[in-house]
Amino acid sequence: MIIDKLCYQSKLRYVNAGVKLAYSITTLILCIISRSALISCIVIGVNTWLCVCRGGVLMRRFLRLMGIPLAFLLLSTIAILVNISRTPLDAYAIPIGSYFITGSHAGLHQGISLILTALASVSCLYFLSLNTPMTDILTQLRKLKLPALFIELMLLIYRFIFVLTDVASAITTSQNSRLGNRNFKTSCKSFGSLGSALFIRAMKKSDALYDSMEARCYDGTIHVLTENYPAKSSELLLLILYELLLILLMIWRIR
Repeated sequence: MIIDKLCYQSKLRYVNAGVKLAYSITTLILCIISRSALISCIVIGVNTWLCVCRGGVLMRRFLRLMGIPLAFLLLSTIAILVNISRTPLDAYAIPIGSYFITGSHAGLHQGISLILTALASVSCLYFLSLNTPMTDILTQLRKLKLPALFIELMLLIYRFIFVLTDVASAITTSQNSRLGNRNFKTSCKSFGSLGSALFIRAMKKSDALYDSMEARCYDGTIHVLTENYPAKSSELLLLILYELLLILLMIWRIR
């Protein structure tokens, strides 16, 4: 919900959504293909500057958002960065009895490269989501001739995220007021009740939503109001130059 609020307040909201989508997807693909720490650092720096300096997102809020995937990445790459072995490796070795907590230079390089590549890819998606409303993204997907069913499912799922979040928040508050989470046993019971209640509420709300759509002459297609912001030539030029720079850096790293 915070991300949805920030995208409507962004100073880059009225930049052409097609340009932002092309930038995000192209840069993300180049990050994944290159697996270069240098390119990943450049992408993270540029996306941070675009979101904070140009978009108006607070630095602490952006860093907090980036910290969410970073925590998962550190946990998932710890097996690459840290090894337990009887033989010390070349990067570092901490003796513990007859074993070593150790790592190799190759493992460290691979782990750091993986973390930076993933963070750079996530920053591309954050740039798109923090500066582009969902309706604008779906409009661009329609122009790309994606299946209408796929786009409508995206819209409905996106809508129900907020609906179910509000319901879950209200149920959790009610449970806390009745000491429903005072210990582990009651927390497990409350969580089960929350899940079942959410499932029932979701079914009821989906039926009510379909009835309201039918009452408004739903013909199989969801129509939403869209605004058109033409792409500026300067934005297109900067996009092309930036992507060419990344491609040249990728080729230079390969050589």
